[in-house]
Amino acid sequence: MSNECIFCKFRDERILDECEYTITFLDTYPATSGHTLIVPKRHFASFFEATEGELLAIGKAIQKAKVILDKEFAPAGYNIGINVGEAAGQSVHHLHVHVMPRYKGDVEDPRGGVRWILRNRANYWEDKNS
Repeated sequence: MSNECIFCKFRDERILDECEYTITFLDTYPATSGHTLIVPKRHFASFFEATEGELLAIGKAIQKAKVILDKEFAPAGYNIGINVGEAAGQSVHHLHVHVMPRYKGDVEDPRGGVRWILRNRANYWEDKNS
């Protein structure tokens, strides 16, 4: 636990679920309706530092979050993502998993999904030479 980490201090009515290892809650700055974060209770930065028990709990929390979000928001799909390191966009150095409900029409063409993080490499289905 870190006194400076916003996730270590977090306690709020936005909590959707909790277990021995994780807390699941609605994101403060949602990218989509129902954007949810799953955060381990133990303070560590990287997915690659998680114990086997934490990894299992995170996986179960993702499944439980989907059930809750399906009932509340009825999305058409999901993106699930983890940023590891500043080069990957991690701004809070406490592991957190984004569960982002997606809706038909929320973007013009959803093909490529998370590949759009690197915009110039996202569109792999069109011939770049034509």
